[in-house]
Parts: sequence; C-alpha cells; structure tokens
Amino acid sequence: MNNIQDVIILENANITNTYKLDVKAKYLIKVKSVDGLINILDYLKKNNIKYFIIGAGSNVILDSYFKGAIIKLEFNNITINDNIVVAEAGCMMGKLAQETVNASLTGLEWALNIPGTVGGSIVGNAGAYNAELFDNLISIKILNELGEIEEILKDKIEHAYRYTNLKGRNIIVLEAKFKLALGNKEESQEIMNKRCSKRKETQPLEFPSAGSVFRNPEGDFAGRLIEEAGLKGKQIGGAKVSEKHANFIVNAGNATSNDIKSLIKLIQEEIKEKYNVDLILEQEIVDWKN
Repeated sequence: MNNIQDVIILENANITNTYKLDVKAKYLIKVKSVDGLINILDYLKKNNIKYFIIGAGSNVILDSYFKGAIIKLEFNNITINDNIVVAEAGCMMGKLAQETVNASLTGLEWALNIPGTVGGSIVGNAGAYNAELFDNLISIKILNELGEIEEILKDKIEHAYRYTNLKGRNIIVLEAKFKLALGNKEESQEIMNKRCSKRKETQPLEFPSAGSVFRNPEGDFAGRLIEEAGLKGKQIGGAKVSEKHANFIVNAGNATSNDIKSLIKLIQEEIKEKYNVDLILEQEIVDWKN
C-alpha cells in the first residue's frame, strides 16, 4: 500500500477535527491526486479495509478510534479562466473565496470563514449571509458508485437549505465548477473584512467547535430558541453551549464525542418540549461501524 503514487499513509494517526476531539485511526491516508484516490480505493476494497472520506474535519462529530482507513483529500488546485472557476475537492473554502476576490470576481465572499473543503461544502450545500454554494455552481465531477468519473450539472442535483441528495450516496466529489460575476476587488475585500470582525465579536472563536450545530427552523433562528430556553452555558462533560452564541457547542476542555452528542440530544428534547420545534442537526455525527 505504501507504493501507491500520490498517496501518503500514516499508521495509528491523529485525525484533525475542529472540535479538537481525541480521534485516531488505524490508517490515515493523504491523497494528492484523483488517480491516487482511485488506486487506493481499489486496494482498500480488494483487502476489505473499511474507509471513510474526510475533508478538513469540520462540521463532523467523530468517535475516538476507527479501525479502518481515514482518507483525506489533499488535491486542492484552483483554476480561474475569466469568470469560470474550477476548484478541486480538497481546497479550503476560505482559500477559494480569497482567490476569487483577488481575481476581481464576486459571489463567494460569504465563504471566507467557512472552515470546510469544497467537497464537503458541496455535499452539504454550505452557505452563509443568505447565500449558498449552489447559487453559483455550474457542475461537479464525482467518482461514482462504479468507480467512474462523472460530471453532474447543478440542475441534476436535488438541493435545498444545507441539503443535497449527494448525502448518503457512495460517491466522492472531486471538483466543482462555478460561474461568478465580475466585481470590485476592494469592495469585496472590505465586505469580507467587516464580516471577519463581526464574526470575532459574535462567535466563540476562542474555543474549538464545528460551527452552527442546528439548521435554522423556517422563519426563526436555532440560536434564539436555545437562548430563550435558558440553555446558554449548559454543560455536559467538556461540551458546553456557548455563552456568546447559543447555536454553538464548544469544547470547553477535554470534551468527548459522547459529551457533544448528549448535549445535542438534551437541546433537541428541551426545544421540542418548550416550543414543539424539531431542531435538525447541521453537523454530521459519524459513528464508526467497526
């Protein structure tokens, strides 16, 4: 397995995640190209080694140990031709936003502080400031269930608020193509700078977290409901509802995945009982099926 080109394999490695949970895997596989990905997947399947694809480790709640292989996509090139932008799956959203603004393109300024990769953000239809990835998306390339590279136009993908029908399918996003508008670099940069400042004031960036925990219910805000229910500061183990923004759970010190999941369940039960609202999880709970 160590001889596969464009693939780096680490054994019993720590898995980076934005909650800063203590997570390890038997194998951590860093893949530098699509060919490398295809070859390593073929090897893992032939040898019956379980695997899981991860991007930046954001927006996920991971259990402590995985007996299989974690695959981290690290192909992250961005190509800009006029107003058409192609970004590989491992590219961080913040990098994509900044490079498009540097090229005097507008439409992705909202993505500067999204902590995930393009691949994961496509699958979850990431967004902020009343914008989302599918606003500017043309198409994606995937590795489909048959192991073939396939291009899918945006119109062929079911999508809604923080949802696509790509979730749960045995496919891997390889790249995304966007069409942006010509903009003013200075104006776009000013917008992003102001949003960064506001984010520091309103979000608990001093603690590890995975961003917003719940989707906003239609016509309301999850954070408002959680705060009104008196749950700000509620803590289970090392997991705590942020006192700065109630729709954030932070790792206040040595939190485990069970701490976070227990706090999520408590919040959902309280909000259901008080307001008859079902809070839908925006983050993904990954329970290893070892």
